Amino acid sequence: MTEATAPPTTSPMEPAADAAQGASGSAPPGSPVVHTTREIEALIPHRWPFLLVDRIVEYDADAKRIVGQKAVTASEWFFAGHFPGLPVMPGVLQVEALAQTMAVYVAKQPGFGERIGLFAGIDGARFKRIVSPGDVLRLEVTMERLGSRFGRGRGVASVDGETACEVTISFVIPPEGALR
Repeated sequence: MTEATAPPTTSPMEPAADAAQGASGSAPPGSPVVHTTREIEALIPHRWPFLLVDRIVEYDADAKRIVGQKAVTASEWFFAGHFPGLPVMPGVLQVEALAQTMAVYVAKQPGFGERIGLFAGIDGARFKRIVSPGDVLRLEVTMERLGSRFGRGRGVASVDGETACEVTISFVIPPEGALR
């Protein structure tokens, strides 16, 4: 299927994560984009409203490092209940956003293709700053270990250089066909 005939992969209610790139598809000055939302969707199975990474802005396979971004908007689905009058991005969703960024890194590695990782551990999670509408969450992950069936990495979510969340995430990759 060509891009011109592909059905939309986003909901009409979804904030336009790629809109900041403009009609030409290029990133605004000073904010390089390695992968757009559509490209992320081609790498991992998450979709709106649960896709929590808008773009990948850095990727360094040699350093085993990837950086994503999530523009936190007032229309996020979770703000209706967390908390009315004081919208705060749940810490568990910050961890999930880091895990999704890690999943993009893993999906780009040879031999991983369509395989999906599942949480095996969330260690040392610390939450140090509230994340609110209008914030841009920077999602930096450095892989510590990546084998054919297990991986672990350190994630730091930050806003304007201030750490919001830090965590070590471990995952397993079940054998092909185990989840079907």
